[in-house]
Amino acid sequence: MSTAAVPARTGVVLADLLPTGRTRVRDLALVAGGAVLTGVAAQIAVPVPGSPVPVSGQTFAALLVGTALGARRGFLSLALYAVVGMAGVPWFAQGTSGYAMPSFGYILGMLLAATVVGALARRGADRSVLRTAGTMALGSLIIYAVGVPYLALATGMSLSQAVAAGLTPFLIGDAVKAALAMGLLPTAWKAVGHKG
Repeated sequence: MSTAAVPARTGVVLADLLPTGRTRVRDLALVAGGAVLTGVAAQIAVPVPGSPVPVSGQTFAALLVGTALGARRGFLSLALYAVVGMAGVPWFAQGTSGYAMPSFGYILGMLLAATVVGALARRGADRSVLRTAGTMALGSLIIYAVGVPYLALATGMSLSQAVAAGLTPFLIGDAVKAALAMGLLPTAWKAVGHKG
């Protein structure tokens, strides 16, 4: 058997390819790093006129963290991000914190989405452009499925108003984020010698 190309293994995500050494220490660092990455990406935010929800980098980071770390570490990373932000660290979009904001439902959706895309990544869903596109689209759908109804409840908007304010303006940005992931993740797998 040649060692030049390692065959794809199911159940492996990109983070599993890091040196194993102290596995718990590595996992803690990955979870904390994923939370910090999401918090930093959240500061890349642009207000959307007529919407209490800005366009930000946090959704891209949350999906990337879930995909690269896998379901368990992705969940823990986004849970840490949410808990620390609720405790007052201003690292939600536009430097906000707490849970009494109309956009908090999107953070809850990111927690669920990171878990789902992480589980799909363990099945190879991030190893080709098309599979990555589907994974990112599903992750975005999950974020909206939680975030939009929460927005409607938190603001008193009707569901159609919440869709207009909290989903429609973000579709083009989500397409761009998905395109970035479609290039980044399969390229990372090729760089480490795994095939999808």
